Amino acid sequence: MKMYLRFLWRCFRLSFVGDWRYYAWMLLLSVIVLLGLNAYAKQLVYGLVTTGMTDQVSWGLYIANFTYLVGMAAAAVMVVIPVYIYGRRELHDLVIFGELFAVVAIIMCLLFVQVDLGRPDRFMHMLWRFNFPVSMLTWDVIALGGYLLLNLHICGYLIYCAYRGVHPSRRFYIPFVFIAIAWAISIHTVTAFLFVGLGGRPFWNAAIIAPRFLASAFAAGPAFIILTLQVIRRYAGYHVGDDALKLLRNIVTIALTVNMFLLICELFTEFYADSAHIVSIKYLFFGLHGHYGLVPWIWTATVLNSIALFILYLPFRRSLRFMNIACVCMIVGIWIEKGMGLVVPAFIPSPLGELVEYQPTLNETLVCLGIWAFGLLLYTIFVRISVPVLTGRVTADDASESHSVPR
Repeated sequence: MKMYLRFLWRCFRLSFVGDWRYYAWMLLLSVIVLLGLNAYAKQLVYGLVTTGMTDQVSWGLYIANFTYLVGMAAAAVMVVIPVYIYGRRELHDLVIFGELFAVVAIIMCLLFVQVDLGRPDRFMHMLWRFNFPVSMLTWDVIALGGYLLLNLHICGYLIYCAYRGVHPSRRFYIPFVFIAIAWAISIHTVTAFLFVGLGGRPFWNAAIIAPRFLASAFAAGPAFIILTLQVIRRYAGYHVGDDALKLLRNIVTIALTVNMFLLICELFTEFYADSAHIVSIKYLFFGLHGHYGLVPWIWTATVLNSIALFILYLPFRRSLRFMNIACVCMIVGIWIEKGMGLVVPAFIPSPLGELVEYQPTLNETLVCLGIWAFGLLLYTIFVRISVPVLTGRVTADDASESHSVPR
């Protein structure tokens, strides 16, 4: 226990050490977090009237970010599967960065749910009156909470073993890895069921939503990890081989192809069959009765995803510069598609036929930026702690020697 507490203390101290770029990045994120916290304080005082949500559109930017981040968290499994199922042992250490990203994404998901509730005490109501197994929301709480604990255990155990210089015991983390693989699929599937199960919103009543959720998650998540690994390789001095980036590139290519195919299938079904929720999808893509609020959003997402897919299938996709462009296009395009392009259209028109458009307010946007900045702050600290431990620059032996040498 004494060694573990010393390990935590050294990690805490290490998070404050870096060059000027590290301090500048952390200062920028801290300022954005404080702006977001101030905006949330205003929301607590005045209520959800500070947001763009109304009685007709009761889910907005908060739930859009929540839906997107659940997928990003689930995508960490795309790094785990090649290592533990297909035996790519050279990528073993990279799993930790994917798992750490999953931890941060789940924490951000919980924060977005919290701010969407309007009042913090409502979160306690959901815990004390656990309507299991009837409510899909309780299933989502279990899925997110369980996935968070699994990834915390896997990351913490592997990093602590590296700190002590001992080989990890397979029985203490391998079973949890395989459970996490299945759990990662479940968290996004359960989230999709939250939408699909709402019969009053016909725009979501399609069985294809769950597969689309998974396909888009397995594209955007690894795309973010590709960019992260390059930053770690360049600025943290940690060796990330091109084979890892090549493997992740192949994953996002397949996942984005499946996502675009499922989107085409859904569009054909709705427009050709003229189904019940054709009104919402017409509003989304072409506008309705002079209301065009979401048209620029969805066409921007479609163009960005198409550009990314085009780049990934061309010969020059092997260039890191073009691959990074494709990754950025995917991250932004899928965020719009799964956020503003999925959550908001289901409320327009309302079940009573009202056309009330949704536009995020400045205060609402600042809260979202604050949560994103807090997540990036956490992930930066986690990476800052993990890299020296994994490379052997910080070990338990160093700590014992430093304590034995008089100052």
